Amino acid sequence: MENERLQIIKNALEDKKASNIEILDVSKQTSLGDYFVIASCQSSIQVRACVDEVEEKMLDAGYEVKHKEGYRGGSWILMDYGDIIVHVMQQEAREFYSIERLWDDAGALENDKDE
Repeated sequence: MENERLQIIKNALEDKKASNIEILDVSKQTSLGDYFVIASCQSSIQVRACVDEVEEKMLDAGYEVKHKEGYRGGSWILMDYGDIIVHVMQQEAREFYSIERLWDDAGALENDKDE
């Protein structure tokens, strides 16, 4: 993978057993960021564990999260790393909001459909 930060995020999510990890290149569709990383979890506890792991591994590598939303609720947590936006969601929320469909034109860099 070309981007070290994307690899750190993906590895952290895999370490906590997130599933269906997708990395979308949205740089041509929005100014919100260049990449969206989307991952599914089975519970709010797993969502928080994944987010904590991403934050810890990114901090270890010298990257600090700029903003984080949804931690208290735990069904969908968004992490903003500037040009990378990480969405960690319970599977039900991911199916309901289907954010991948909103970004159909985005090119998938990684699509790990393990469930």
